[in-house]
Amino acid sequence: MEHLLLVGALLLFVAVLAGKVAYRFGAPALLLFLGVGMIFGWRFLSFESYELTQVIGMLALCIILFTGGMDTKFSEIRPVIAPGVVLATLGVVLTALILGCFIYFFACWIGLPMPPAVALLLAATMSSTDSASVFSILRTKKQGLRENLRPMLELESGSNDPMAYIMTILLVGIATTDGGGVGAWSTIFDFISQMIIGALVGYGVGRLAVWTNNKIDIMSNPSLYSVLLLAFVYFSFSFASLVWGNGYLAVYISGLVVGNNRLAHRTNLVTFFDGFTWLAQIILFLTIGLLVNIRELLQPDVLILGCAVGVFLIFIARPIAVLISLLPFRQFTARARMYVSWVGLRGAVPIIFATYPILAGVEQGQLLFNVVFFVTLISLVIQGITVSGMANLLGLAYEEKEALFKVGIPDSIKSNFTEIEINDAVIAGGNTLRDIDLPDNTLVVMVFRDGNYFVPRGNNELHIGDRLLVVSDKSKQEMEELYNTLGIKEVTQLR
Repeated sequence: MEHLLLVGALLLFVAVLAGKVAYRFGAPALLLFLGVGMIFGWRFLSFESYELTQVIGMLALCIILFTGGMDTKFSEIRPVIAPGVVLATLGVVLTALILGCFIYFFACWIGLPMPPAVALLLAATMSSTDSASVFSILRTKKQGLRENLRPMLELESGSNDPMAYIMTILLVGIATTDGGGVGAWSTIFDFISQMIIGALVGYGVGRLAVWTNNKIDIMSNPSLYSVLLLAFVYFSFSFASLVWGNGYLAVYISGLVVGNNRLAHRTNLVTFFDGFTWLAQIILFLTIGLLVNIRELLQPDVLILGCAVGVFLIFIARPIAVLISLLPFRQFTARARMYVSWVGLRGAVPIIFATYPILAGVEQGQLLFNVVFFVTLISLVIQGITVSGMANLLGLAYEEKEALFKVGIPDSIKSNFTEIEINDAVIAGGNTLRDIDLPDNTLVVMVFRDGNYFVPRGNNELHIGDRLLVVSDKSKQEMEELYNTLGIKEVTQLR
Protein backbone atom coordinates (compact mmCIF):
# COMPACT_ATOMS: atom_id res chain seq x y z
CA MET A 1 0.00 0.00 0.00
CA GLU A 2 2.84 2.39 0.85
CA HIS A 3 4.42 1.73 -2.56
CA LEU A 4 1.13 2.50 -4.29
CA LEU A 5 0.78 5.81 -2.43
CA LEU A 6 4.38 6.70 -3.24
CA VAL A 7 3.84 6.08 -6.96
CA GLY A 8 0.59 8.05 -6.91
CA ALA A 9 2.25 11.00 -5.16
CA LEU A 10 5.15 10.90 -7.61
CA LEU A 11 2.76 10.86 -10.57
CA LEU A 12 0.87 13.91 -9.28
CA PHE A 13 4.11 15.76 -8.53
CA VAL A 14 5.54 15.11 -12.00
CA ALA A 15 2.21 16.04 -13.61
CA VAL A 16 2.14 19.41 -11.83
CA LEU A 17 5.71 20.14 -12.95
CA ALA A 18 4.72 19.14 -16.48
CA GLY A 19 1.79 21.57 -16.31
CA LYS A 20 4.18 24.38 -15.36
CA VAL A 21 6.45 23.51 -18.28
CA ALA A 22 3.45 23.36 -20.63
CA TYR A 23 2.29 26.84 -19.60
CA ARG A 24 5.75 28.32 -20.16
CA PHE A 25 6.08 26.89 -23.68
CA GLY A 26 2.46 27.40 -24.74
CA ALA A 27 1.54 23.71 -24.89
CA PRO A 28 -1.70 22.27 -23.44
CA ALA A 29 -1.05 21.05 -19.89
CA LEU A 30 -3.38 18.11 -20.51
CA LEU A 31 -1.10 16.90 -23.28
CA LEU A 32 1.83 16.66 -20.89
CA PHE A 33 -0.34 14.97 -18.24
CA LEU A 34 -1.14 12.38 -20.88
CA GLY A 35 2.55 12.08 -21.75
CA VAL A 36 3.54 11.54 -18.12
CA GLY A 37 1.00 8.71 -17.87
CA MET A 38 2.27 7.13 -21.08
CA ILE A 39 5.91 7.22 -19.92
CA PHE A 40 5.08 5.70 -16.53
CA GLY A 41 2.87 3.06 -18.15
CA TRP A 42 5.62 2.20 -20.61
CA ARG A 43 8.49 1.97 -18.15
CA PHE A 44 7.23 1.50 -14.60
CA LEU A 45 3.56 0.56 -14.23
CA SER A 46 1.21 -2.01 -15.73
CA PHE A 47 -2.41 -0.85 -15.95
CA GLU A 48 -4.96 -2.52 -18.23
CA SER A 49 -8.36 -2.00 -16.60
CA TYR A 50 -10.81 -0.49 -19.07
CA GLU A 51 -13.62 -0.85 -16.51
CA LEU A 52 -11.75 1.23 -13.92
CA THR A 53 -10.86 3.78 -16.58
CA GLN A 54 -14.55 4.21 -17.38
CA VAL A 55 -15.37 4.74 -13.70
CA ILE A 56 -12.56 7.29 -13.26
CA GLY A 57 -13.66 9.00 -16.46
CA MET A 58 -17.25 9.27 -15.26
CA LEU A 59 -16.25 10.67 -11.86
CA ALA A 60 -13.80 13.16 -13.36
CA LEU A 61 -16.07 14.33 -16.18
CA CYS A 62 -18.87 15.09 -13.71
CA ILE A 63 -16.58 17.47 -11.83
CA ILE A 64 -15.15 19.02 -15.01
CA LEU A 65 -18.58 19.63 -16.55
CA PHE A 66 -20.10 20.96 -13.33
CA THR A 67 -17.26 23.40 -12.73
CA GLY A 68 -17.36 24.50 -16.37
CA GLY A 69 -21.07 25.23 -16.03
CA MET A 70 -20.62 26.98 -12.69
CA ASP A 71 -17.95 29.29 -14.15
CA THR A 72 -20.11 30.20 -17.17
CA LYS A 73 -22.25 33.31 -16.90
CA PHE A 74 -25.67 32.83 -18.45
CA SER A 75 -25.57 36.45 -19.64
CA GLU A 76 -22.57 35.50 -21.81
CA ILE A 77 -24.05 32.35 -23.36
CA ARG A 78 -27.58 33.72 -23.86
CA PRO A 79 -26.74 35.32 -27.26
CA VAL A 80 -25.09 32.10 -28.49
CA ILE A 81 -27.42 29.42 -27.11
CA ALA A 82 -28.93 28.60 -30.52
CA PRO A 83 -25.65 28.14 -32.46
CA GLY A 84 -24.07 26.39 -29.48
CA VAL A 85 -26.89 23.84 -29.25
CA VAL A 86 -26.89 23.27 -33.02
CA LEU A 87 -23.14 22.61 -32.95
CA ALA A 88 -23.62 20.25 -30.00
CA THR A 89 -26.24 18.19 -31.82
CA LEU A 90 -26.31 18.56 -35.60
CA GLY A 91 -22.60 19.37 -35.71
CA VAL A 92 -21.75 16.15 -33.86
CA VAL A 93 -23.95 14.03 -36.15
CA LEU A 94 -22.50 15.59 -39.30
CA THR A 95 -18.94 15.12 -38.05
CA ALA A 96 -19.63 11.44 -37.35
CA LEU A 97 -21.27 10.81 -40.74
CA ILE A 98 -18.61 12.59 -42.80
CA LEU A 99 -15.74 11.02 -40.86
CA GLY A 100 -17.40 7.58 -40.83
CA CYS A 101 -17.70 7.53 -44.63
CA PHE A 102 -14.03 8.46 -44.97
CA ILE A 103 -12.94 5.77 -42.49
CA TYR A 104 -14.96 3.08 -44.27
CA PHE A 105 -13.45 3.74 -47.71
CA PHE A 106 -9.93 4.55 -46.50
CA ALA A 107 -9.74 1.46 -44.28
CA CYS A 108 -10.76 -0.73 -47.23
CA TRP A 109 -8.17 0.97 -49.43
CA ILE A 110 -5.27 0.24 -47.02
CA GLY A 111 -6.37 -3.36 -46.45
CA LEU A 112 -8.15 -2.95 -43.09
CA PRO A 113 -11.78 -3.48 -44.13
CA MET A 114 -14.38 -2.48 -41.53
CA PRO A 115 -18.14 -3.04 -41.53
CA PRO A 116 -20.01 0.27 -42.00
CA ALA A 117 -21.27 0.14 -38.40
CA VAL A 118 -17.73 -0.21 -37.02
CA ALA A 119 -16.44 2.65 -39.21
CA LEU A 120 -19.29 4.87 -37.99
CA LEU A 121 -18.63 3.73 -34.41
CA LEU A 122 -15.01 4.83 -34.66
CA ALA A 123 -16.17 8.20 -36.01
CA ALA A 124 -18.87 8.59 -33.33
CA THR A 125 -16.39 8.21 -30.48
CA MET A 126 -14.45 11.19 -31.89
CA SER A 127 -17.41 13.31 -32.98
CA SER A 128 -17.64 15.60 -29.94
CA THR A 129 -15.20 18.22 -28.77
CA ASP A 130 -13.73 17.52 -25.37
CA SER A 131 -14.92 19.70 -22.50
CA ALA A 132 -11.84 19.10 -20.33
CA SER A 133 -9.50 20.21 -23.13
CA VAL A 134 -11.55 23.22 -24.23
CA PHE A 135 -12.25 24.55 -20.71
CA SER A 136 -8.64 24.06 -19.66
CA ILE A 137 -6.96 25.59 -22.70
CA LEU A 138 -9.30 28.56 -23.24
CA ARG A 139 -9.25 29.60 -19.59
CA THR A 140 -5.54 29.00 -19.05
CA LYS A 141 -4.66 31.22 -22.01
CA LYS A 142 -6.61 34.13 -20.47
CA GLN A 143 -7.20 35.43 -23.99
CA GLY A 144 -10.34 37.25 -25.00
CA LEU A 145 -12.16 36.18 -28.18
CA ARG A 146 -14.36 38.46 -30.23
CA GLU A 147 -17.88 37.64 -31.51
CA ASN A 148 -18.81 35.78 -28.29
CA LEU A 149 -16.72 32.82 -29.42
CA ARG A 150 -15.42 31.67 -26.06
CA PRO A 151 -18.83 31.19 -24.38
CA MET A 152 -20.13 29.45 -27.52
CA LEU A 153 -17.16 27.08 -27.69
CA GLU A 154 -17.50 26.28 -23.98
CA LEU A 155 -21.26 25.76 -24.35
CA GLU A 156 -20.68 23.42 -27.29
CA SER A 157 -17.99 21.37 -25.57
CA GLY A 158 -19.98 21.18 -22.33
CA SER A 159 -23.18 19.96 -23.98
CA ASN A 160 -22.13 17.87 -27.00
CA ASP A 161 -20.98 14.75 -25.14
CA PRO A 162 -24.56 13.39 -24.80
CA MET A 163 -24.98 13.26 -28.58
CA ALA A 164 -21.68 11.42 -29.07
CA TYR A 165 -22.46 9.10 -26.16
CA ILE A 166 -25.85 8.12 -27.54
CA MET A 167 -24.42 7.47 -31.01
CA THR A 168 -21.57 5.41 -29.51
CA ILE A 169 -23.93 3.21 -27.47
CA LEU A 170 -26.29 2.80 -30.44
CA LEU A 171 -23.50 1.80 -32.81
CA VAL A 172 -21.96 -0.58 -30.26
CA GLY A 173 -25.32 -2.33 -30.20
CA ILE A 174 -25.48 -2.46 -33.99
CA ALA A 175 -21.90 -3.72 -34.30
CA THR A 176 -22.51 -6.55 -31.82
CA THR A 177 -26.00 -7.60 -33.01
CA ASP A 178 -25.79 -6.91 -36.77
CA GLY A 179 -28.26 -4.07 -36.29
CA GLY A 180 -31.16 -6.28 -35.33
CA GLY A 181 -34.02 -4.45 -33.65
CA VAL A 182 -32.45 -0.99 -33.91
CA GLY A 183 -34.72 1.57 -35.54
CA ALA A 184 -34.08 5.17 -36.59
CA TRP A 185 -37.25 6.49 -34.95
CA SER A 186 -36.54 4.77 -31.63
CA THR A 187 -33.03 6.22 -31.70
CA ILE A 188 -34.35 9.74 -32.31
CA PHE A 189 -36.91 9.30 -29.54
CA ASP A 190 -34.26 8.03 -27.12
CA PHE A 191 -32.02 10.99 -27.90
CA ILE A 192 -34.76 13.60 -27.45
CA SER A 193 -36.04 12.01 -24.24
CA GLN A 194 -32.55 11.70 -22.76
CA MET A 195 -31.78 15.34 -23.54
CA ILE A 196 -35.08 16.64 -22.15
CA ILE A 197 -34.98 14.49 -19.01
CA GLY A 198 -31.30 15.30 -18.44
CA ALA A 199 -31.93 19.03 -18.78
CA LEU A 200 -34.95 18.95 -16.45
CA VAL A 201 -33.14 16.89 -13.81
CA GLY A 202 -30.10 19.16 -14.07
CA TYR A 203 -32.20 22.28 -13.60
CA GLY A 204 -34.16 20.79 -10.72
CA VAL A 205 -31.11 19.47 -8.87
CA GLY A 206 -29.30 22.77 -9.47
CA ARG A 207 -32.16 24.75 -7.92
CA LEU A 208 -32.32 22.30 -5.02
CA ALA A 209 -28.57 22.62 -4.49
CA VAL A 210 -28.77 26.43 -4.39
CA TRP A 211 -31.71 26.40 -1.96
CA THR A 212 -30.07 23.84 0.33
CA ASN A 213 -26.71 25.61 0.30
CA ASN A 214 -28.30 28.96 1.20
CA LYS A 215 -30.69 27.63 3.86
CA ILE A 216 -28.72 24.98 5.73
CA ASP A 217 -26.67 26.19 8.66
CA ILE A 218 -23.32 24.43 9.00
CA MET A 219 -21.28 27.51 9.86
CA SER A 220 -19.58 25.52 12.64
CA ASN A 221 -17.58 23.95 9.79
CA PRO A 222 -17.93 26.02 6.56
CA SER A 223 -15.76 23.55 4.62
CA LEU A 224 -18.74 21.16 4.61
CA TYR A 225 -20.54 23.42 2.12
CA SER A 226 -18.11 22.17 -0.54
CA VAL A 227 -18.82 18.57 0.43
CA LEU A 228 -22.55 19.27 0.27
CA LEU A 229 -22.34 20.71 -3.23
CA LEU A 230 -20.13 17.81 -4.33
CA ALA A 231 -22.89 15.43 -3.24
CA PHE A 232 -25.35 17.30 -5.46
CA VAL A 233 -22.98 16.96 -8.43
CA TYR A 234 -23.01 13.18 -8.32
CA PHE A 235 -26.69 13.08 -7.32
CA SER A 236 -27.49 15.02 -10.50
CA PHE A 237 -25.62 12.54 -12.69
CA SER A 238 -26.87 9.37 -11.02
CA PHE A 239 -30.51 10.42 -10.69
CA ALA A 240 -30.68 11.56 -14.32
CA SER A 241 -29.22 8.23 -15.44
CA LEU A 242 -31.69 6.27 -13.29
CA VAL A 243 -34.70 7.99 -14.91
CA TRP A 244 -33.30 7.44 -18.45
CA GLY A 245 -31.92 10.94 -18.89
CA ASN A 246 -28.41 11.97 -19.87
CA GLY A 247 -26.31 12.37 -16.75
CA TYR A 248 -23.54 14.46 -18.35
CA LEU A 249 -26.00 17.06 -19.60
CA ALA A 250 -27.70 17.08 -16.19
CA VAL A 251 -24.40 17.82 -14.45
CA TYR A 252 -23.56 20.68 -16.84
CA ILE A 253 -27.03 22.25 -16.46
CA SER A 254 -26.77 21.92 -12.67
CA GLY A 255 -23.48 23.79 -12.77
CA LEU A 256 -25.05 26.56 -14.87
CA VAL A 257 -27.94 26.93 -12.43
CA VAL A 258 -25.68 26.97 -9.37
CA GLY A 259 -23.24 29.42 -10.92
CA ASN A 260 -25.91 31.89 -12.02
CA ASN A 261 -27.88 32.16 -8.77
CA ARG A 262 -27.14 33.85 -5.47
CA LEU A 263 -24.94 31.41 -3.57
CA ALA A 264 -23.71 31.63 0.01
CA HIS A 265 -19.97 30.99 0.47
CA ARG A 266 -19.39 31.33 -3.27
CA THR A 267 -15.70 32.22 -2.93
CA ASN A 268 -14.88 29.10 -0.92
CA LEU A 269 -16.93 26.89 -3.24
CA VAL A 270 -15.29 28.27 -6.40
CA THR A 271 -11.82 27.81 -4.92
CA PHE A 272 -12.60 24.23 -3.89
CA PHE A 273 -14.06 23.19 -7.25
CA ASP A 274 -11.30 24.88 -9.27
CA GLY A 275 -8.67 22.89 -7.38
CA PHE A 276 -10.72 19.70 -7.47
CA THR A 277 -11.25 20.08 -11.22
CA TRP A 278 -7.52 20.28 -11.84
CA LEU A 279 -7.03 17.18 -9.71
CA ALA A 280 -9.77 15.36 -11.66
CA GLN A 281 -8.19 16.34 -14.99
CA ILE A 282 -4.73 15.24 -13.89
CA ILE A 283 -5.96 11.88 -12.60
CA LEU A 284 -8.09 11.31 -15.71
CA PHE A 285 -5.32 12.03 -18.21
CA LEU A 286 -2.71 10.14 -16.18
CA THR A 287 -5.03 7.11 -16.08
CA ILE A 288 -5.64 7.24 -19.81
CA GLY A 289 -1.91 7.58 -20.43
CA LEU A 290 -1.22 4.54 -18.24
CA LEU A 291 -3.85 2.52 -20.11
CA VAL A 292 -2.37 2.86 -23.59
CA ASN A 293 0.20 0.41 -24.89
CA ILE A 294 2.85 2.40 -26.75
CA ARG A 295 3.97 -0.66 -28.74
CA GLU A 296 0.46 -1.13 -30.10
CA LEU A 297 0.24 2.58 -30.78
CA LEU A 298 3.30 2.39 -33.03
CA GLN A 299 1.95 -0.45 -35.18
CA PRO A 300 1.83 0.51 -38.91
CA ASP A 301 -1.95 -0.02 -39.10
CA VAL A 302 -2.56 2.36 -36.21
CA LEU A 303 -0.09 4.96 -37.47
CA ILE A 304 -1.44 5.02 -41.02
CA LEU A 305 -5.12 4.98 -40.09
CA GLY A 306 -4.62 7.34 -37.14
CA CYS A 307 -2.73 9.95 -39.17
CA ALA A 308 -5.25 9.84 -42.02
CA VAL A 309 -8.27 10.04 -39.69
CA GLY A 310 -6.71 12.83 -37.61
CA VAL A 311 -5.86 14.99 -40.62
CA PHE A 312 -9.27 14.40 -42.24
CA LEU A 313 -11.10 15.19 -39.00
CA ILE A 314 -9.19 18.42 -38.35
CA PHE A 315 -9.08 19.83 -41.88
CA ILE A 316 -12.21 18.43 -43.58
CA ALA A 317 -14.86 16.74 -41.40
CA ARG A 318 -15.00 19.29 -38.56
CA PRO A 319 -14.89 22.37 -40.86
CA ILE A 320 -17.68 21.03 -43.10
CA ALA A 321 -19.86 20.15 -40.08
CA VAL A 322 -19.30 23.61 -38.56
CA LEU A 323 -19.99 25.47 -41.80
CA ILE A 324 -23.28 23.61 -42.35
CA SER A 325 -24.35 23.95 -38.70
CA LEU A 326 -23.70 27.71 -38.59
CA LEU A 327 -25.32 28.52 -41.96
CA PRO A 328 -28.51 29.97 -40.36
CA PHE A 329 -26.53 32.25 -38.03
CA ARG A 330 -25.43 35.33 -39.91
CA GLN A 331 -23.83 37.09 -36.92
CA PHE A 332 -20.58 35.16 -37.33
CA THR A 333 -17.91 36.26 -39.79
CA ALA A 334 -16.02 33.82 -42.00
CA ARG A 335 -13.01 34.17 -39.71
CA ALA A 336 -15.12 33.26 -36.67
CA ARG A 337 -16.48 30.16 -38.42
CA MET A 338 -12.96 29.15 -39.35
CA TYR A 339 -11.82 29.52 -35.75
CA VAL A 340 -14.74 27.45 -34.43
CA SER A 341 -13.75 24.76 -36.91
CA TRP A 342 -10.19 24.84 -35.63
CA VAL A 343 -11.02 24.60 -31.91
CA GLY A 344 -12.52 21.13 -32.28
CA LEU A 345 -10.22 19.70 -29.66
CA ARG A 346 -10.30 15.99 -28.85
CA GLY A 347 -9.25 14.76 -25.43
CA ALA A 348 -10.31 12.43 -22.67
CA VAL A 349 -13.96 11.94 -23.69
CA PRO A 350 -13.29 10.22 -27.05
CA ILE A 351 -10.80 7.88 -25.37
CA ILE A 352 -13.30 7.01 -22.62
CA PHE A 353 -15.97 6.35 -25.28
CA ALA A 354 -13.48 4.15 -27.17
CA THR A 355 -13.37 1.74 -24.22
CA TYR A 356 -17.04 0.80 -24.78
CA PRO A 357 -16.40 -1.23 -27.99
CA ILE A 358 -13.63 -3.18 -26.23
CA LEU A 359 -15.80 -4.10 -23.23
CA ALA A 360 -18.71 -4.98 -25.53
CA GLY A 361 -16.54 -7.33 -27.58
CA VAL A 362 -16.75 -5.39 -30.84
CA GLU A 363 -14.49 -6.83 -33.52
CA GLN A 364 -11.42 -4.61 -34.03
CA GLY A 365 -12.24 -2.89 -30.73
CA GLN A 366 -8.59 -2.62 -29.71
CA LEU A 367 -7.71 -1.08 -33.08
CA LEU A 368 -10.47 1.49 -32.61
CA PHE A 369 -9.15 2.41 -29.16
CA ASN A 370 -5.59 2.87 -30.39
CA VAL A 371 -6.68 4.96 -33.37
CA VAL A 372 -8.81 7.21 -31.14
CA PHE A 373 -5.88 7.67 -28.77
CA PHE A 374 -3.54 8.51 -31.66
CA VAL A 375 -6.02 11.02 -33.13
CA THR A 376 -6.37 12.65 -29.71
CA LEU A 377 -2.61 13.13 -29.54
CA ILE A 378 -2.62 14.69 -33.00
CA SER A 379 -5.47 17.03 -32.03
CA LEU A 380 -3.81 18.17 -28.80
CA VAL A 381 -0.48 18.73 -30.54
CA ILE A 382 -1.74 20.49 -33.69
CA GLN A 383 -4.85 22.28 -32.42
CA GLY A 384 -4.11 22.60 -28.71
CA ILE A 385 -0.78 24.34 -29.19
CA THR A 386 -2.18 26.74 -31.80
CA VAL A 387 -5.43 27.80 -30.08
CA SER A 388 -3.98 31.18 -29.14
CA GLY A 389 -1.92 31.67 -32.28
CA MET A 390 -4.85 30.92 -34.60
CA ALA A 391 -7.01 33.50 -32.79
CA ASN A 392 -4.27 36.10 -33.28
CA LEU A 393 -3.78 35.12 -36.92
CA LEU A 394 -7.49 35.51 -37.65
CA GLY A 395 -7.71 38.82 -35.78
CA LEU A 396 -10.19 37.47 -33.22
CA ALA A 397 -8.07 37.80 -30.08
CA TYR A 398 -7.79 40.71 -27.71
CA GLU A 399 -5.91 41.21 -24.49
CA GLU A 400 -8.03 40.15 -21.54
CA LYS A 401 -6.70 41.98 -18.52
CA GLU A 402 -6.73 40.01 -15.32
CA ALA A 403 -8.25 41.72 -12.31
CA LEU A 404 -5.64 42.95 -9.84
CA PHE A 405 -8.07 43.16 -6.93
CA LYS A 406 -8.80 39.54 -6.02
CA VAL A 407 -11.70 40.25 -3.71
CA GLY A 408 -14.08 37.54 -2.56
CA ILE A 409 -17.47 39.25 -2.61
CA PRO A 410 -20.34 37.41 -0.90
CA ASP A 411 -23.52 37.29 -2.96
CA SER A 412 -25.39 38.87 -0.04
CA ILE A 413 -23.57 42.16 -0.76
CA LYS A 414 -25.50 43.95 -3.48
CA SER A 415 -22.95 46.70 -4.17
CA ASN A 416 -21.25 46.95 -7.54
CA PHE A 417 -17.49 46.25 -7.50
CA THR A 418 -15.45 47.38 -10.51
CA GLU A 419 -11.82 47.89 -11.38
CA ILE A 420 -10.92 50.84 -13.64
CA GLU A 421 -7.73 52.19 -15.19
CA ILE A 422 -6.88 55.90 -15.20
CA ASN A 423 -6.22 57.49 -18.59
CA ASP A 424 -5.73 61.04 -19.96
CA ALA A 425 -9.46 61.76 -20.21
CA VAL A 426 -10.11 61.02 -16.53
CA ILE A 427 -7.55 63.50 -15.17
CA ALA A 428 -8.05 66.18 -17.84
CA GLY A 429 -9.96 68.36 -15.35
CA GLY A 430 -7.64 67.70 -12.39
CA ASN A 431 -5.33 64.95 -11.27
CA THR A 432 -6.49 64.36 -7.71
CA LEU A 433 -9.13 61.92 -6.54
CA ARG A 434 -11.49 64.71 -5.44
CA ASP A 435 -11.44 66.12 -8.98
CA ILE A 436 -13.24 63.03 -10.30
CA ASP A 437 -16.98 63.66 -10.24
CA LEU A 438 -18.27 60.49 -8.58
CA PRO A 439 -21.94 60.10 -7.61
CA ASP A 440 -23.17 59.55 -4.07
CA ASN A 441 -22.70 56.07 -2.58
CA THR A 442 -19.67 55.51 -4.79
CA LEU A 443 -16.17 55.22 -3.33
CA VAL A 444 -12.65 54.52 -4.54
CA VAL A 445 -11.43 52.20 -1.79
CA MET A 446 -8.00 51.16 -3.10
CA VAL A 447 -5.40 52.10 -5.70
CA PHE A 448 -2.76 49.93 -7.37
CA ARG A 449 0.38 51.67 -8.63
CA ASP A 450 3.81 50.29 -9.53
CA GLY A 451 3.25 47.00 -7.73
CA ASN A 452 1.90 48.59 -4.54
CA TYR A 453 -1.60 48.89 -3.10
CA PHE A 454 -2.79 51.81 -0.93
CA VAL A 455 -6.02 53.33 0.40
CA PRO A 456 -6.46 56.76 -1.22
CA ARG A 457 -7.46 60.14 0.16
CA GLY A 458 -9.17 62.96 -1.68
CA ASN A 459 -5.93 64.89 -2.20
CA ASN A 460 -4.00 61.91 -3.63
CA GLU A 461 -2.69 62.57 -7.12
CA LEU A 462 -3.67 60.04 -9.74
CA HIS A 463 -1.27 58.82 -12.42
CA ILE A 464 -2.02 57.45 -15.86
CA GLY A 465 -2.13 53.65 -15.58
CA ASP A 466 -3.30 53.58 -11.96
CA ARG A 467 -5.86 50.83 -11.29
CA LEU A 468 -8.71 51.76 -8.93
CA LEU A 469 -11.10 49.54 -6.98
CA VAL A 470 -14.50 51.25 -7.03
CA VAL A 471 -17.48 50.23 -4.87
CA SER A 472 -20.91 51.66 -5.58
CA ASP A 473 -24.56 51.09 -4.77
CA LYS A 474 -25.40 52.20 -8.30
CA SER A 475 -26.51 49.60 -10.83
CA LYS A 476 -24.14 48.11 -13.39
CA GLN A 477 -25.83 50.09 -16.17
CA GLU A 478 -25.52 53.36 -14.24
CA MET A 479 -21.83 52.73 -13.61
CA GLU A 480 -21.25 51.95 -17.29
CA GLU A 481 -22.86 55.28 -18.22
CA LEU A 482 -20.68 57.07 -15.64
CA TYR A 483 -17.50 55.50 -16.95
CA ASN A 484 -18.43 56.40 -20.52
CA THR A 485 -18.97 60.00 -19.44
CA LEU A 486 -15.57 60.08 -17.72
CA GLY A 487 -13.87 58.55 -20.75
CA ILE A 488 -12.79 55.40 -18.91
CA LYS A 489 -12.25 52.52 -21.31
CA GLU A 490 -10.58 49.88 -19.16
CA VAL A 491 -13.33 48.52 -16.88
CA THR A 492 -13.37 45.09 -15.22
CA GLN A 493 -16.47 43.79 -13.46
CA LEU A 494 -15.35 41.92 -10.35
CA ARG A 495 -18.48 39.78 -10.32
